[in-house]
Amino acid sequence: MTKFKHMLLAAALAAPVAFTAGNATAQVSGIAVANPEQAVANSKAWTAARSQIQAQYKTQLDQANTRRTAIQAELQPLVTAYQTAARAPGASEASLRPQAQAIQTKQQAAQQELARLTEPAQRAESYAIEQISAKLSDAVQAAVRARNVTLLLRPEAALFAQPAADITPAITAELDKSVPSVGITPPANWQPGQGQGAAAAQPAQRSRPQGR
Repeated sequence: MTKFKHMLLAAALAAPVAFTAGNATAQVSGIAVANPEQAVANSKAWTAARSQIQAQYKTQLDQANTRRTAIQAELQPLVTAYQTAARAPGASEASLRPQAQAIQTKQQAAQQELARLTEPAQRAESYAIEQISAKLSDAVQAAVRARNVTLLLRPEAALFAQPAADITPAITAELDKSVPSVGITPPANWQPGQGQGAAAAQPAQRSRPQGR
């Protein structure tokens, strides 16, 4: 979930936190809480996109998992040797530096290798999340208007909140209506973050089922 939260950070920060109450019939009134990352994570569009990505990039993801296990096995003897050397009488930072550098070099190479294997899937994830996040602010506003919420907080910002004060499911429901599906194949020249605003909304709109 940590990686997912990083992907969503910009969109979550952009989501409004305070609103003027509307005239809609309220189920919640006044102050409410919501987790924007969870709202996106629970959306139908993300659930479907994640399944598609896992299927489409299964070979690369399986290779990454296999290599990750192998790399851990390769690193463990080096780490054990370093720990043993560190406990030896007379061990110093200078004497341990070559072993530490060897471990660090191998770790960096491993990270680069795993990044190459997982990059296509991560790129697809970022593209899908960006399309959903483009509608997050509108979904938040629709949810708070429908419930006469005048102040919306993140759950961690509230000392106490009744379960009924959590409108995260309502935001997810709004997302499901506004962006029921997204594409997982970004354009060749697409870069994460460049689709904020109207540009990011276009792919979601194109993928929306046609109405009457």
